[in-house]
Amino acid sequence: MRKTISIGICFVGFLLSSFLGNINAPVIQFLDSLNDDQLKLVSHSFDDNHRTTWHYLPAKSWPREGISLKQLNDNQKEIFSNMLKTFLSKAGYSKTQRIIDLENVLAIIDKDPDYRDPGKYHISVFGDPRVDNVWAWSFEGHHVSLNFTILDDKLISAPRFFGANPATIPIGERKGERTLREEEDLAYDLMESLSAKQLQQAIFRDEAYPEIISVNDSEVSPLEPVGIQADDLNDVQQTILKNIINVYLSAQLDQIANERKRKIHEEEFGDIRFGWAGTLDRKDGHYYRIQGNTFLIEFDNTQTNVNHIHTVWRDFNGDFGRDLIKEHYHNADHHKHD
Repeated sequence: MRKTISIGICFVGFLLSSFLGNINAPVIQFLDSLNDDQLKLVSHSFDDNHRTTWHYLPAKSWPREGISLKQLNDNQKEIFSNMLKTFLSKAGYSKTQRIIDLENVLAIIDKDPDYRDPGKYHISVFGDPRVDNVWAWSFEGHHVSLNFTILDDKLISAPRFFGANPATIPIGERKGERTLREEEDLAYDLMESLSAKQLQQAIFRDEAYPEIISVNDSEVSPLEPVGIQADDLNDVQQTILKNIINVYLSAQLDQIANERKRKIHEEEFGDIRFGWAGTLDRKDGHYYRIQGNTFLIEFDNTQTNVNHIHTVWRDFNGDFGRDLIKEHYHNADHHKHD
């Protein structure tokens, strides 16, 4: 069962311009580094359907518009790297780079370097950050989808998808590394802290879903409310749940993540539900979701012999800056008639 919740723009992560500074500048610098042919690849109108079309499949399985990393020279790659660092926290940037580098691991495991190519991550810019007060950009490839919408002094970064295959690296110098370790381990910590009665509430399905429910939908409504409610957790368990949510927020710029964290904790935390599907045996596939009034987190580890993770953060009304844009155009139309 799905239900619709109308929430104002206040829930979306935002900051005053004093925090963001001139966030347009690194994107303009990147665009200025491109030649004419490259600019044609990367530049799109703000209303292009491609702006809200996304996926986490490899490039050969889901061809993408935009310019790829392998189409940039070394100087342009460095400029783009600085651009990405401007829009992500240090933790978010590091996680993105480690996920991209997993393509090199998969190229060895699968013996298919053409399909598993870390250069096939694409950048698109929607609108013109030089002159437009509302514009957007995305960075996407296998297991990474980052979507940023900018309106004046506000920045929205949703939806956000991170995946890891392999979830635990089995070979090479990075053997044993787990890129999305906290997202998985903290959820197990919470489940292992629950009483028998609480477990009955939390586990809503005996078998894990093979994939996140929201998949790559452009827009997501609240899913069926399942699992245990935050108000039914003790203080220690609530702290673990907050820590899980914080891990998903931590990819954003620190000030934006902290503001969103504050709003969630003050305005909707008691209503949040944590639901688990599958057994508690790590060898078995497992899925969980955390759903509040304004957001959805999904996690699954079922594929590739339970060594392949998908995670996503969705904002019900704020993905791709929808509420921000709606408010902007409403105010613009209002002023036209003043």
